[in-house]
Amino acid sequence: MAVTHGHGNPRWTRDETILAMALYLDCADQVPGPRDPRVVALSRLLRRIPYHADEARRPTFRNPDGVAFKLQNIRQVATGRGLGNVSRMDRETWAELGARPTHVRQLAESIEKAIAAGEAYGEDRRVEELEFSEGKMLTRVHLVRERDAGVRAALLRSRHANGGLRCEMCDGKFLNLPHTLREAAFEAHHKLPLSSGDVRSTKLGDMALLCACCHRIIHRLISLERRWFGIEEARDIRLSPQP
Repeated sequence: MAVTHGHGNPRWTRDETILAMALYLDCADQVPGPRDPRVVALSRLLRRIPYHADEARRPTFRNPDGVAFKLQNIRQVATGRGLGNVSRMDRETWAELGARPTHVRQLAESIEKAIAAGEAYGEDRRVEELEFSEGKMLTRVHLVRERDAGVRAALLRSRHANGGLRCEMCDGKFLNLPHTLREAAFEAHHKLPLSSGDVRSTKLGDMALLCACCHRIIHRLISLERRWFGIEEARDIRLSPQP
């Protein structure tokens, strides 16, 4: 069994756990040791994650011993064999995704692309408050893509040219506002989870125009329910009569 010297390192995040889970699934329950090239490669990838920039300077941070140890933890959660002291993150992530290996691999691929693309953004409290099931990296990519000024401007121009501004969730048009203020009521929303596409590209057809209120509601739904919500499903919840 691998011995880890990573005491004092930050706890594994959800997206790190997803990356480790994808490797475990690829190994078909044959957990590799710390010298295995796949474990070494994952260690190097984890050390490149931007929100661990300071910790990644430590030689003990997500080193191959620690990665191999994490794979043993995942094996225990998956099979009941091996280590008994596993984290809550391991248990929760496996309970949610363990029966969906294809989805885990898709998520892992998208997380790896986000790291490789250098989409390293500064700390953002919204990521902590609204972390989606895809993990912190892809949540951060999603939020930054939505607030890209060029994408929002292109979306507004498109809507002005095709029927005018309206929220695609509640149908609000904010016609009571002066023209100079109306655009401020609307935000761009990425309709597709980033795990379903190329993290490098943002297409106008993948964006929806939502009022600020509906945008916050759909993000909160995605975060609380740990799954993706489309505009129509979120609209039904947003507009349904409440008891």
